[in-house]
Amino acid sequence: MRDSYDVLILGAGAAGIGAGRRLAEAGADFLILEARDRIGGRAHTIEREAPLDLGCEWLHSADRNPMVTIAATNGFDVDQRPAPWREQSGGHGASPREQVEFWQAFQRFEKRIEEEAEKNPPVAAGAYLEPDCRWNPLLNAIFSYISGASLNCIDARDYARYEDTGQNWRVRQGYGALFAALGAELPVELGAEVRAIDHGGARVRVETSRGAVEARAVIVSLPTSRLAQLTFTPALPHKQEAAAALPLGTAEKVHFALAQAEEFPSDGHLFPRMDSPDMGSYHLRPLGRPLIEVYFGGSLARGLAEAGADAMVDYAKQELVSLLGSSFPSRLTTLATTSWATDPFSLGSYSYAKPGRADERAVLAAPHDNRMFFAGEACSRSRYSTAHGAFETGHDAAEQALAALQLSPSPRA
Repeated sequence: MRDSYDVLILGAGAAGIGAGRRLAEAGADFLILEARDRIGGRAHTIEREAPLDLGCEWLHSADRNPMVTIAATNGFDVDQRPAPWREQSGGHGASPREQVEFWQAFQRFEKRIEEEAEKNPPVAAGAYLEPDCRWNPLLNAIFSYISGASLNCIDARDYARYEDTGQNWRVRQGYGALFAALGAELPVELGAEVRAIDHGGARVRVETSRGAVEARAVIVSLPTSRLAQLTFTPALPHKQEAAAALPLGTAEKVHFALAQAEEFPSDGHLFPRMDSPDMGSYHLRPLGRPLIEVYFGGSLARGLAEAGADAMVDYAKQELVSLLGSSFPSRLTTLATTSWATDPFSLGSYSYAKPGRADERAVLAAPHDNRMFFAGEACSRSRYSTAHGAFETGHDAAEQALAALQLSPSPRA
């Protein structure tokens, strides 16, 4: 690591990789600083019996998602089978009629928010629930997966602004593996935790666990949980207040290998019950593989992460017992668990806006002094909480930095 560069990128997640690829195209002199011992941030694939995505996994709004083309261009296979979330395989715990009734209630809820949230004073999304609707607990469970927090914690306008075409696809080799490949050739200093940013002098000085480094411009692509903890000199209270208004919700996973998997449909799905806001979502045989992927969200996910891997596995097994019988856990082998809530470099999974704070995304994303630029999924107005939203904000921040430094804004021939 040299002492000085034209541009420093703070964080080698999806946004940092998006920024780095754009700067590399322009031939800029830059370095990415990453606290972890790997790139990818909250996109992370490991190999067990199959590629397992511990972080982001789905290419949301896939019919508009630029990562679909990027994946194909880089030799990755995008599977277009639909997401299983609307299924309750085998009718466990819910009749076909009940399943239809629930999704009708979900659509009515979304329609109310889409039509009314921008017109009315800002409130929590929970204000748009139908009073005493039997499906409200399950709606809260699903939103804990979508937002990492309950409906009473998230801003209705923010949710109304989210872009979702309903198309959700997967990278067979792993979404995290795609980002690792996209960043493989970029200049990255691993193990360099950013601790302070001094932008009071002629150059921006960044203090890291590996020493200090300076640049003409800096792209900050750290999660809001980390940004809120940074020391800025001079202080940037509006940025840190915006970060605090956009905290990271929690989503955690357990991956099981499943014996005698053929009993279940490929890409099946189960909720353990239909009347609780606190439960897992169980994806059976994802991509036809002999696995079960468990997804926890919100306060339940945070509590299980803090309790530890064994507690998370035990909770999942007990929910499966309630559905499939007391002998079912004997068919499971734990392959991996996550703990994004306790990971010191993320402290959560993806951002949501607190009630009344949806416009803080624009505050967070705005450049400062034409030499500090901000990126990350929390900076996206309509594609927050997604990897492609993060990647796009990184690309945009790099464009801003190139223009500010009067470097070539066009890719090299």
